[in-house]
Amino acid sequence: MLKVGFCGLNFKNPVIAASGTFGFGKEYNQIFDVSQLGGICTKGLTLNKREGNDGIRVYETAAGMMNSVGLQNPGVESFIKEELPNMKKFETNIIANVGGSTPEEYLEAIEKLNSEAVDMIELNISCPNVKCGGMAFGIKAEVAYSIVKEAKSICKKPLMVKLSPNAEDIVAMAYSCAEAGADALSLINTLKGMAIDINKRKPVFNNVFAGLSGPAVKPIALRMVYEVCKAVNIPVVGIGGIMNFEDVLEFIMAGAHAVQIGTVNFLRPDSAVRIIKDLEQYAERNGIKNLEEIRGIV
Repeated sequence: MLKVGFCGLNFKNPVIAASGTFGFGKEYNQIFDVSQLGGICTKGLTLNKREGNDGIRVYETAAGMMNSVGLQNPGVESFIKEELPNMKKFETNIIANVGGSTPEEYLEAIEKLNSEAVDMIELNISCPNVKCGGMAFGIKAEVAYSIVKEAKSICKKPLMVKLSPNAEDIVAMAYSCAEAGADALSLINTLKGMAIDINKRKPVFNNVFAGLSGPAVKPIALRMVYEVCKAVNIPVVGIGGIMNFEDVLEFIMAGAHAVQIGTVNFLRPDSAVRIIKDLEQYAERNGIKNLEEIRGIV
């Protein structure tokens, strides 16, 4: 009853682990069977290995968290050799999240993944933590159009583009990416925020700004997903502050085909399976045989 399908892929349920919050799945698999998930988005991958940002990387806020990890990752080739073989054992969709500082880095990373056993590419044009990378591609619609069109021209997998809430116009951005050939969209990434250490009298993060996630961003994320779903005719995956099954249902009713959960994984590592179980019970109680019955009803 929770099965959903889009971009030629079948998802056993609409719950996907968000990039950067689930590693490559192996740590969480020690807590629960991650094959129960609809899918797993990998840690953000770049062409070459990155060490990430210096200083404080995670900071708790009143209704969420801020992060300035900086896309620390082993690089695409290391992922393919060392992480992907284990991920293949999980009976769920593998979505490779790809970032980069230049169009050439994006394209070369995609080319390396084309022949590998990943089910989808999530193009990260929106990461707010890298000084010379994703942010620039995800702010202006015309810039996003260019990189998405180039990526789509060589990508042999379904291409999902992850949008930034910091874009000049989220609807124009979504429309531009769809026009450039994106097969699906995911949104939102973290909001650009800031924290100050009043004792040290300086910003908490070395990069000054960081990405805000968690319950605080959900109303904004829900509004943006709703607007985008009304504007484009390709599948949308909702992200932002999802903590429970009620949140998931809100995003689906706003038009999303599926969702990604992130910050909640840190608060309670088994949140995904709890949410899936609660969704099943809700569907049974309400006589819902297919999520299409409620998708986009608002």
